[in-house]
Amino acid sequence: MITDKEWDKLQEMIARCKWTFAKTMPWCPHEYIVRGKCPLSEEEFQYFIEMQRNYGKVERWGKYITPYLYIDGYKYWTMGAPVEETIVINRAKVTIERRSESDGECR
Repeated sequence: MITDKEWDKLQEMIARCKWTFAKTMPWCPHEYIVRGKCPLSEEEFQYFIEMQRNYGKVERWGKYITPYLYIDGYKYWTMGAPVEETIVINRAKVTIERRSESDGECR
């Protein structure tokens, strides 16, 4: 279980980032940050990925099965490459409409 200290650290890291809207997928609105181009240090970026993978809820989206870490009305995920090779962390606002994502289509 995630501790209050870990939760607070993640919230602080999230607040420091400027999240970019993913223009290539307007039908499935989400944002992302890129390793080395966001305010997070290498250690913080890796920490975020490890927390997402260790404490995220595993869900299906289309052909992908990945852990989603839910924090403050957003869900965070990566595409599953090894931690050291992962360059993008994604997030999407959690809404009732998004519950149909299991088929791989956002509405």
